[in-house]
Amino acid sequence: MRIALAQLTATTDPQENLALVSDFASRAAREGAELVVFPEATMCSFRKNPAKAAEPAGGPWASAVQALAAELGVVIAAGMFTTAPDGRVRNTLLVTDRDQVCYDKIHLFDALGQRESDRVAPGDRLVVAEVAGECLGLAICYDVRFPAQFTELARRGARAMLVCASWAPGPDKVHQWRTLVTARAMDSVSFVVAVDQAGPAEDGDLPTGVGHSMVVDPSGRVLLELGEQPELAVVDLDLALADLARERLPVPADDPSLYRIRW
Repeated sequence: MRIALAQLTATTDPQENLALVSDFASRAAREGAELVVFPEATMCSFRKNPAKAAEPAGGPWASAVQALAAELGVVIAAGMFTTAPDGRVRNTLLVTDRDQVCYDKIHLFDALGQRESDRVAPGDRLVVAEVAGECLGLAICYDVRFPAQFTELARRGARAMLVCASWAPGPDKVHQWRTLVTARAMDSVSFVVAVDQAGPAEDGDLPTGVGHSMVVDPSGRVLLELGEQPELAVVDLDLALADLARERLPVPADDPSLYRIRW
C-alpha cells in the first residue's frame, strides 16, 4: 500500500484548511498514493473553539473532503470536529472511501493543565477501517499512550494503525512522541503511520504540533521520520509483513481475558 503522510499546520478557518487538504492530496495522488493521512484537527486547529467549526459527519466540510477524494481516486484520513448530543463536540477521524468511516477519540487529553473533556465528548468504540482491502486501526493523539487500544485493534484484524495527532509542544514532547509511536508498533506487532501537525505555532498557547510524523514497522524500526516543518512524504508498505511478524511473535493472539475490554 502506498501511503502519503500530509504534515501540515491547520489554521482556524475550515475553508483555508480544505484548500490545504486539496493541495496536499493532489500532490499525493500525483505520486501514486492510495491513502493520504492528515493530522488531528485538520478541519480547524485547537486555537479556535472547536464548537464553532463542528458539523455532522455528513456536513459540508466532510462532504467536500469526500468529493475531493473521489475526484483524485484516493482515500483521505483527516481529523475534524463533529457535533455531540450534549453540546460538546467529538474529536473525529474521518476516513473517506466508498463508505465514510468515522472514529471518535476515546482518550481525552485531561493532563498537563489542559482539559479536553470540557469541550470534547469521548468516543465509545474502537474502529477498524477497510481501505483498499487492508484493515487499518484508527487512533487520535492521546490514544497513543494506551497500549491496550492498539493490541485490541490488532486482534480485530488491523495490520497497520493510523495515529493522527496535534501533539502539543513542550519539554521532551518529541522524545515522548517517538517513543510512544514506536512502542505501539511493538505492542501490537503492527505498522504505525503517525501524522502530526507541523509546528510549533508561534502564536497562541493551544496545541498545533511538533511535526516528526513517522512510520514504524512491527519490529519497532523507524522507516520514515519527517522534520518539524510542513511536508508531504510517500511510503510503500507491505502490510503482509505484519502477519509474518505475528507468526514469530504472536502478541495480539495472546488470550486477552485477563483484561476487561470495554470497547
